[in-house]
Amino acid sequence: MAKRGFGAYMGVTFLIGFGFFTMGLMDPLYDTYVPLFLRRYVASNALVGGIMTLDNVLQLLLIPIIAVWSDRTRTRIGRRMPFIVVMLPLSALLFHFIPVTAALSLGALVALLFVFNIFKTSVRGPVVALMPDTVPGEFRSEANGVINTMGGLGLIVGTLGLTRLMDRSEGLPFTVASLFILLAVAVLLLFVRERSAGENAAEERIPVLKSVRLAFSAGNGAPQILISLFLWFTAYEGVKPFLGLYLVEVLGVAESNAALAQGVAGISSVLAAIPAGYLAHRLGRRRYIRLCLCFLAAILILIPLSGALALAAGVSGTGRFVLFLALMFCYGAFWMGVVVNSFPMLWQMARFGNVGVYTGLYYTFSQGAAILAPPLTGALIDLSGYPGIFILGGACMLAAFLVMGSVRSGEAGSAPLGESPGGAS
Repeated sequence: MAKRGFGAYMGVTFLIGFGFFTMGLMDPLYDTYVPLFLRRYVASNALVGGIMTLDNVLQLLLIPIIAVWSDRTRTRIGRRMPFIVVMLPLSALLFHFIPVTAALSLGALVALLFVFNIFKTSVRGPVVALMPDTVPGEFRSEANGVINTMGGLGLIVGTLGLTRLMDRSEGLPFTVASLFILLAVAVLLLFVRERSAGENAAEERIPVLKSVRLAFSAGNGAPQILISLFLWFTAYEGVKPFLGLYLVEVLGVAESNAALAQGVAGISSVLAAIPAGYLAHRLGRRRYIRLCLCFLAAILILIPLSGALALAAGVSGTGRFVLFLALMFCYGAFWMGVVVNSFPMLWQMARFGNVGVYTGLYYTFSQGAAILAPPLTGALIDLSGYPGIFILGGACMLAAFLVMGSVRSGEAGSAPLGESPGGAS
């Protein structure tokens, strides 16, 4: 089937992308406005960052469990879809009520965020695993580019569209996003058919511990990839929650424009996602990821340096704001090059029966970084101001570049450890 080319899988990949579209809608609204809601009750940036790691803690605990559970689930509508049709609608309902509880009290807001993140976290693993269940390993970079394009479109709609509604009502963007999520569930349920486990009977149920041992065995590149993604997610997650506050508190931007940094990065992500998959197929996934990491490190270090130079040169606040958005545009494009190709490298080492295990490992390391980073960078802001978080992020990107240099597997067409290329999923 792989010889048919990626075009044969383009349609179903776009349909699966609707699940990622919902994540793209929710994440920027959550990451931008929940810290602002929290600041009404909490003065410390470190404490705000700590509360913002709540979803990351739950992702660290729940995504591996739910992803493995979905590996072993067998129903008439598939092994991933039961989780999607239950958890996504519940996530939509609770997302709608975030601004409502934010107006009540800190306790009500934190309680709702906890329950909301349980449901939102539980569905992420099954949504992510839908694509490698459907698309052959050779084309997963291209497919991940399509899916991340859909996620980027959601981010653009969320940041540049729905946030415009904040001037009319705090709750309106969250309500509209919730309705989009319900529509996406209907699309997935009606039009996506999961591949039958019967087509992969020999690999149907691989013990979890055996899968983990294979991932960390000699000759497998998974450990280096996992360490690298821990480092680059430390950089990414350490900066992301404070972009809105940086715009408001340093550059003097209105709160209604606080999501513009993520919106601009989202535009470049959409433009770069599909080309990133094709370029990595041609140049090699590892080589392309390392190239992107170099540019990401340079951009993060340039943000405080260029801002300081512009301020010293008497550039207006508007000029510094435009310069910052230009750097974020470049950042989004190169970040997408890393994201599009790192998951396919891990999936290339998996088999049909343990895709969820490798998905879980990805989130164990990425969310471990996401838990550590926000309180660390929040404390860094409290101690030395905002420039430190960008410099720390650049250093982490460079460290990830060095670790990825030792990866020798996970390219398109390679097989899981111990198999010939013909046996790869």
